[in-house]
Amino acid sequence: MTKKQVWRKGFIQLTLPCLLFITKGSQDWNSHRAGTWRQELLWVYLEHITAIGPRTTGSAENEILTVQYLLEQITLIEEQSNSLHRISVDVQRPTGSFSIDFLGGFTSYYDNITNVVVKLEPQDGAKYAVLANCHFDSVANSPGASDDAVSCAVMLEVLRVMAASPEPLQHAVVFLFNGAEENVLQASHGFITQHPWASLIRAFINLEAAGVGGKELVFQTGPENPWLVQAYVSAAKHPFASVVAQEVFQSGIIPSDTDFRIYRDFGNIPGIDLAFIENGYIYHTKYDTADRILIDSIQRAGDNILAVLKYLATSDMLASSSEYRHGSMVFFDVLGLLVIAYPSRVGSIINYMVVMAVVLYLGRKLLRPKHRNSNYVRDFLCGLGITFISWFTSLVTVLIIAVFVSLIGQSLSWYNYFYIAVCLYGTATVAKIILIHTLAKRFYYVNASDLYLGELFFDTSLFVHCGFLVALTAQGFCSAFMSAVWVAFPLLTKLCVYKDFKKHGAKGRFIALYLLGMFIPYLYGLYLIWAVFEMFTPILGRSGSEIPPDVVLASILAVCVMILSSYFITFIYLVNSTKKTILTLILVCAVTFLLVCSGAFFPYSSNPDSPKPKRVFLQHVSRTFHNLEGSVVKRDSGIWINGFDYTGMSHVTPHIPEINDTIRAHCEENAPLCGFPWYLPVHFLIRKNWYLPAPEISPRNPAHFRLVSKEKMPWDSIKLTFEATGPSHMSFYVRTHKGSTLSQWSLGNGIPVTSRGGDYFVFYSHGLQASAWQFWIEVQVSEEQPEGMVTVAIAAHYLSGENKRSSQLDALKEKFPDWSFPSAWVSTYSLFVF
Repeated sequence: MTKKQVWRKGFIQLTLPCLLFITKGSQDWNSHRAGTWRQELLWVYLEHITAIGPRTTGSAENEILTVQYLLEQITLIEEQSNSLHRISVDVQRPTGSFSIDFLGGFTSYYDNITNVVVKLEPQDGAKYAVLANCHFDSVANSPGASDDAVSCAVMLEVLRVMAASPEPLQHAVVFLFNGAEENVLQASHGFITQHPWASLIRAFINLEAAGVGGKELVFQTGPENPWLVQAYVSAAKHPFASVVAQEVFQSGIIPSDTDFRIYRDFGNIPGIDLAFIENGYIYHTKYDTADRILIDSIQRAGDNILAVLKYLATSDMLASSSEYRHGSMVFFDVLGLLVIAYPSRVGSIINYMVVMAVVLYLGRKLLRPKHRNSNYVRDFLCGLGITFISWFTSLVTVLIIAVFVSLIGQSLSWYNYFYIAVCLYGTATVAKIILIHTLAKRFYYVNASDLYLGELFFDTSLFVHCGFLVALTAQGFCSAFMSAVWVAFPLLTKLCVYKDFKKHGAKGRFIALYLLGMFIPYLYGLYLIWAVFEMFTPILGRSGSEIPPDVVLASILAVCVMILSSYFITFIYLVNSTKKTILTLILVCAVTFLLVCSGAFFPYSSNPDSPKPKRVFLQHVSRTFHNLEGSVVKRDSGIWINGFDYTGMSHVTPHIPEINDTIRAHCEENAPLCGFPWYLPVHFLIRKNWYLPAPEISPRNPAHFRLVSKEKMPWDSIKLTFEATGPSHMSFYVRTHKGSTLSQWSLGNGIPVTSRGGDYFVFYSHGLQASAWQFWIEVQVSEEQPEGMVTVAIAAHYLSGENKRSSQLDALKEKFPDWSFPSAWVSTYSLFVF
């Protein structure tokens, strides 16, 4: 421990009791003086947890130091609590197993992991409870300030405020500080399936992070239980919520998950999922430090969580929450000022009412007598065709540009400068749309008046948005409300300025009123688009080597431009010339394209104020392959390198010449997961990796794996029982041979779950003390093969302690440039055939 850390620890120990005494009894979180002290307490909590360092499950930092600190603070809070309340504390060390369809599907097993559970309840007890959940563990090599120490700091402070409050509680509040969320949600599973207090829980709030600071977004609620959304709407001081984010997240597009899934799927409990989303560039990196989290973000989160928990803890609905489980909710915030929420069935009625208004408006025109209507119907249908052609050709154009940029190795050029993506893909989309409509105006609608064409293309845009509204509503998407906004407000605008469409010379007044009517949908549209890019852009820097990020971003940008430009197509037909606009857009796009192709924009940044690092995983691996007789047929060692974005090692090679395509990792076709120690089953996302030869490693705590027994079962299957010991994190892989199937095992619910690609993947972890991991698999053999019936492999991951490092790994890590974040550890891989 450094002198600075020693001084800080001493300061915390001396001042914390004083701070607790000074703030005792204050009820108003937002009062100036009390709020200042609470901010100091929050920083004390946050800084102490992050000062411990990376907190991986099974490490002393996670299992001892952080747990001790949490228990110390909870004891101090208990001493200062109001006599109206009773506080109970339990340290749970669960063992269990479950299967999950995340990342293509795998099974998880945990042994003796840690939960710190606190129950705050009235003195005479409570029959029901609301759960608040955070996790104090972190990924390896990250201090995990935002993910998720800040949430635990907020929960400690919320616990202190509620415990000191003279306001009585109707229900209990359970605060779960879980110690194994980064192990793919293990600790929450251990609590909800095994802890005696779990039966009290009727609703939960989960505090998470997908970024560092900013507003905390409600991005999941339910399932169903609209009363929970109403509770958030009624109680939250600074609301920020979107059903759009919920439907995007639950679609599986984002390669992430939270404890929300566990409580929903294994506890059948409804809840609210909140997460910080800003600055995801440094999420899960060494830059996720306490000093990067603004106090305003912590204060916002504290205000909201305290208010919502107090609301739920005194709500009559909590006791009988299952009775209010009727349908989903449409919910969205209005610029962070308030949240609008209503049942989805009401939303469907509203949406179809808007559709009927469009049908009446357009039907009145399209069904007019033929002698008055022949040109309009024809022109309307042609307008639809021209609109779709302009969108299709603009999308094809930006995709061609994106593919070319990716092929020449300049992908992610916008990662550090987002305006590059706008200048490259956004301008190309706009230019192509304007060009197509300009050509249509000049060569097809030759004799039509400007105002007639303006009205015509307003109608076509309205019709297209109405089509999207019908499709989304019919499919049951709550996010269909966006299309309703894009239909209702423009239609109202059109009806208000209808006469101005007909008056020659009223163009200026029409434009002013038209733009005023578009204000709400465009303002809200830009607000949502900001949130989309705030979340998605950093994710594209860690989405693996198989998904071209330029293609994804170009597509999203093109769709956003199509939506935003839809009603502005009208102005193409109202202005005299678009030549200068098109030339300007083409010039900007061309110049940006040339600069991107020349490599002028470097994707990454080591700027301490705004780092955007390249993520690289380094594992010093020793591999051993055995044959059916148990003899070693291959043994090697090297540093296995995985870049977590599409650029691979192209930017790293100039700094470390030995990492180049000559050492690309070779897939062992007959081995599960290509014969490499995958920590999680993300092999289908990262197919490009490198294997740099290095001396063999010998961890002081080597993994041991052995076949305990082989039994022939009465139903003509073979039961293989194994035993494994080793570090806190291990992965077990199974591949059945031709003529064999894995029928059952002692893991999860007993039904084997295959990962993407056909192999079986088991993620294992344990706390500080754990017995040998013993389990069995049962193989059904229809025809015997000379090469055996099944291949299994065990990978051991040393993520903490002295075994985590090697001199070769440290030397290579030091060579990486400062704009990269290499996360390094030692691992072993042993393969056996039975």
